[in-house]
Amino acid sequence: MNSAARQLNELIEIARDGQRFYQQAVYEVSDPRLQELFEFMIRAKTAVIDALSSQVAASNETLAAAGTLLGRLRQVYAETRASLASDEEALCVAQLEEAEDRILLAFEDALHDGTPETRALLRAEFPKVRACHDQLSQLKHSLG
Repeated sequence: MNSAARQLNELIEIARDGQRFYQQAVYEVSDPRLQELFEFMIRAKTAVIDALSSQVAASNETLAAAGTLLGRLRQVYAETRASLASDEEALCVAQLEEAEDRILLAFEDALHDGTPETRALLRAEFPKVRACHDQLSQLKHSLG
């Protein structure tokens, strides 16, 4: 696998982790506004994943099929913490913000270290990633 496809696949896996967290979060919160926001975030992650996946497919490389092991471990950890927490919504938002931090950092690193053929695509998708991150950060601070 070439380095560009490897890098894009890593970003796809990290974005899928975030997407899965939001899919779970939709069912964990009772506030319809949060559910609506989380559904929006799922669609945003799906759009980023689709764009990156198209580039990998166009290069005739194997597409990442799942998220990361770290993402699965974080999900189990978050589920365990949520079962013990008194304020599930605040905890859920805090966990989602951590996922957004991870996605943002991965994209920033890829923009810095990426191959020339991936940088243009990453620059096009980065505003979506940044907007999701900023929106969750604002939400977390408004709840805490």
